[in-house]
Amino acid sequence: MSAKPNPPPIKQFNLVPKIINGGIAGIIGVSVVFPLDLVKTRLQNQTVGPNGEKQYKNMLDCFKQTYRAEGYFGMYRGSAVNIILITPEKAIKLAANDLFRYHLTLKDGSLPVVRQMAAGGMAGACQIVITTPMELLKIQMQDAGRQAAQAKAEGKKFERITAMQLTRRLLAERGIFGLYKGVTATAARDISFSVVYFPMFAILNDLGPKENPGSPPPFWWSFLSGCAAGSTAALAVNPLDVIKTRMQTITKSGRQYSSIMDCITKTLTQEGPTAFFKGGACRMIVIAPLFGIAQTIYYIGIAENYLGIK
Repeated sequence: MSAKPNPPPIKQFNLVPKIINGGIAGIIGVSVVFPLDLVKTRLQNQTVGPNGEKQYKNMLDCFKQTYRAEGYFGMYRGSAVNIILITPEKAIKLAANDLFRYHLTLKDGSLPVVRQMAAGGMAGACQIVITTPMELLKIQMQDAGRQAAQAKAEGKKFERITAMQLTRRLLAERGIFGLYKGVTATAARDISFSVVYFPMFAILNDLGPKENPGSPPPFWWSFLSGCAAGSTAALAVNPLDVIKTRMQTITKSGRQYSSIMDCITKTLTQEGPTAFFKGGACRMIVIAPLFGIAQTIYYIGIAENYLGIK
């Protein structure tokens, strides 16, 4: 009587190395693309004057003006906050997606697209705990240069504040909820982005060349897949990103919005539908390499393969 074949080993999911990989991926990715993100924020926050005048003509003009006025380090204004908080943010986002995909996989090993979208959406929902205060502080730091240049042109004074000063002020004035201004708009953007991004990345990545069946594709294919999925998802949710950016800008000199619908209505009536795609090209250029780099670093598995954390 022949012996029964051994059942296939149960695939284990280890969360700790995934979190470490996500954190490292976030730091490297955001350090590379931060100047582009700064330009994106300033383009989205600029409003059209009564005669159609704009502070920045386009992305290149914003780069030139920022570099001329603030120098090289001005391009990294607000980066300290972003780099500190991007570690847990990317760790949560990437690791949570893998965790949800692991638990949503069917018994036959398949994972339908709807379940992939659900996993991505839940991962996006998890990250807003970190993303909302990170984005709020980052936007104020990034937009300070635009406000200073505008104030100078109008003959006014503009006082810069640090991220720590802003954090203390918000906590003193509004408590912990002050750091979560625009949380609804942030959730709408991040969940929608993740619903689009993660399934698209998984599908594109799976199409890559493989040495053996079941083996992962080469790192460069993961990079290209991350770029393609990231730029597509970024453009798809750009209107939500514009709304989030404006809702989180707390300067008194700019327009103030009481709700998401108020922001949508005012933007649409005063600037037209194209305003919702302000900074769209710049956001695509930011997100494509950010997620391409992050996804590549994540899939290389630095924690498992180089740090020995299993």
